[in-house]
Amino acid sequence: MKSVPNAALTTARPAAAGGRRSVGAAPLPPFSSASRACAVPPAGKMAAAPGAFSLREVLAAFQACVTEQREVLLGPYLQGWRGLVRFLNGLGAIFSFISKDAVTKIQIMESYCSGERREEYRTLQSMVSYELSRGLVDLQRRSSHPDSGCRTILRLHRALRWLQLFLEGLRTARQDASTSAICTDSYNASLAAYHPWVVRKAAVVAFCALPSRDAFLEVMNVGGPEEAVEMLGDALPHIRDVYGITQELYEQHCLLNLP
Repeated sequence: MKSVPNAALTTARPAAAGGRRSVGAAPLPPFSSASRACAVPPAGKMAAAPGAFSLREVLAAFQACVTEQREVLLGPYLQGWRGLVRFLNGLGAIFSFISKDAVTKIQIMESYCSGERREEYRTLQSMVSYELSRGLVDLQRRSSHPDSGCRTILRLHRALRWLQLFLEGLRTARQDASTSAICTDSYNASLAAYHPWVVRKAAVVAFCALPSRDAFLEVMNVGGPEEAVEMLGDALPHIRDVYGITQELYEQHCLLNLP
């Protein structure tokens, strides 16, 4: 199988401030101090072994994301993404072109959450307000602030839409459904619009090697396929909610097409 160019979320450049650095294929560390700095206590017990994907972890994280004021807490958001990266890594190299960039984006945001201005990065809303008021977002071209929080979250936001559609497709499909078709349709409805032709072509070719629907459901570590489908039914509304709030906020501030 040909490898897919590493341009899924766009490769972030190392920032001068804060000592952030780009990361390759290395898996996420257990639960970094940067994540703890802006996280809330996880809901319920986490049954999976350290480093293993657990759909329960993702559910708990996205459940904890949205406050009563409909703000998105960045700590649980990043924790949920860490779980989704473990899901992608558990499927092998097919999805590495997305998971590698997601790791980089997560670590950029973790550095903000633990930095000197961490209070400004407690929620998505406070981050957007702070960065726009200080002129820290490149609205026309990527130049002075290529790793702004607004731009970094936008890349994760687009990828979250693909994962949401893909998981929803797995949840509702028949047992013998083509996971390749589900993944391709989800990709074409989300991330494909932001990728050059060579990446789109390579991604679709890679999707042809995807395992069966039951194999995907087994990776979720919540029991059999029926239990996984039920858990997805619980988790996906929370992911959709977080995505919808982010989409509305970015649309309100004209941030959906940042370079």
